[in-house]
Amino acid sequence: MKDSFVIRPAEPQDREVLGELAAQLVRFHHAIDSHRFMLPDRVEAGYGRWLVQQAKDADCVVLVAEVGGAVVGYTYACKEPRNWNDLIDEHGKLHDIFVHPDARRHGVARALLDATLRRLEGLGCERIVLATAIGNDAAQRLFASFGFEPTMVEMTRRSG
Repeated sequence: MKDSFVIRPAEPQDREVLGELAAQLVRFHHAIDSHRFMLPDRVEAGYGRWLVQQAKDADCVVLVAEVGGAVVGYTYACKEPRNWNDLIDEHGKLHDIFVHPDARRHGVARALLDATLRRLEGLGCERIVLATAIGNDAAQRLFASFGFEPTMVEMTRRSG
C-alpha cells in the first residue's frame, strides 16, 4: 500500500467520508477522557460540513489520503494569527490528523503530515504547533520524527 495511495486536497464530494473519519477521531478522544473531549450529536454531519467549508479557506489546509479511490485519512490545519492569550505569534496549527485503522502502518499518516507541513510552510508559517492526547504514543512518535518537541502541558480540573 505504501506506494499506492494519493494525497490530494479535500473536495466537496469528500464531505461524508471526512465526517465519518473525523467522527472516529472525536470518539477516540472522547474515549480517552470524556470530561475533556466533547462528543456532539450528529458529529459526522457537522464535522464533514465544517471540513469542506474550511477547505475553501485560503489559510487552511484540508488534505485527504486516497487508496483505490477510497478516502482513508485526512489532515486539517490552518494558518493562525498572533494569539496573546496563548503568547504565540502567527503560526500554523495542525488541528487533525487521522487514518482509518485498516490503512495504518503503511506510511499514510507520514505522507499526510509531510504534505500538510509543506502547505503550511508555503503559507508562510515559520512555526507549526499541534496538541496530542496524553497516551497517544504512536502520534507523538510520528510528530517527534518530524521535529516536533513538547512545549506545553494542558491540564484539566473537574469540579465536584
